[in-house]
Amino acid sequence: MFIKSLELKNYRNYDELSMDFSKGTNLLYGDNAQGKTNILEAIYLGATTKSHRGSKDRELIKFHENESHIRIQYEKQEIVHQLDMHLKKSKSKGAAIDRIPIRRSSDLLGQIPVIFFSPEDLKIVKNGPSERRKFLDIELSQMERLYLYQLTNYNKILMQRNNLLKQIRFQKDLIETLEPWDIQLVKFGSEIIRYREKFIKHLNETIQEIHKKLTGGKEHMLLEYDKNVAYDEFLTEIGRKREKDLKYFTTNAGPHRDDICFRVNDIDIRKFGSQGQQRTAALSLKLAQIRLMTEIMKESPILLLDDVLSELDSNRKIYLLESIKDTQTIITCTGLDEFIDQHLPIERMFQIKAGKIVKEN
Repeated sequence: MFIKSLELKNYRNYDELSMDFSKGTNLLYGDNAQGKTNILEAIYLGATTKSHRGSKDRELIKFHENESHIRIQYEKQEIVHQLDMHLKKSKSKGAAIDRIPIRRSSDLLGQIPVIFFSPEDLKIVKNGPSERRKFLDIELSQMERLYLYQLTNYNKILMQRNNLLKQIRFQKDLIETLEPWDIQLVKFGSEIIRYREKFIKHLNETIQEIHKKLTGGKEHMLLEYDKNVAYDEFLTEIGRKREKDLKYFTTNAGPHRDDICFRVNDIDIRKFGSQGQQRTAALSLKLAQIRLMTEIMKESPILLLDDVLSELDSNRKIYLLESIKDTQTIITCTGLDEFIDQHLPIERMFQIKAGKIVKEN
């Protein structure tokens, strides 16, 4: 699995862009604020339907333009496919694969498996629980289509139940209509919990070996699924917390309150770990993602590294690049010195300046 080419029109600071990628490591270099990250963002958007920055579609369209176009050619199981995505200021985005329109954006997930790694991801250990739930949802949605179905339905029902809790404040008799929503919430939420349990179990089997190598055998890492409620106790817990839900107008039990705990040598490193331990844990997590996604999907994901190498010491940098040598990787950085000095393998290089490729090797 690899991306052959990318074309952009009226995307962010690009009027037009056309670039061909190598199957190996591709480097985008240049000063800050020239558009390097925009290229990674466009690929991620095409693969997942969302910007990694959380930007809205209209914010991705170049100033003074009404629409933008992304085209990605990719090879999958020795067959070349084409993904087209149109962004419009006044309408929802449209997408097509091999010129066949996609009815739902969610149908694109998994077509081009990607893993995005930025300096912000190095903070996943110490950031709030919502960041770790987002990680679970993005990775599972790419690998398990049924997970995405369960998650989409759960979020819709959760929103409707919370709205009903607010309405009950003014119409007390509506309390009788809560039970059907409880049952539906538990139906989809229980499946989410099962998928997350299974995923974290598999992730643990991979991450422990990686982390041990990264730390020279000095540290043992374990991920713990800090679930808000067990799937077989969900309905009981919903009933038990109903009074609290009615008081605060929100649902207090369910997988929307889950978390992951990172333990190194049996210590919770979010609370008690050093910055170095937290960064190493985040790197181990990304490398484990690549391996697990490859095993489940039977093909390597595309790895997008956004200026992350500057945040790692030389040993971790070399270990990362050695670990991904069989994975198509697109890297952004500001300079070439670190790659030249350490003889790091790069197959194709692009210098980006003011939304244009000014040099290509």
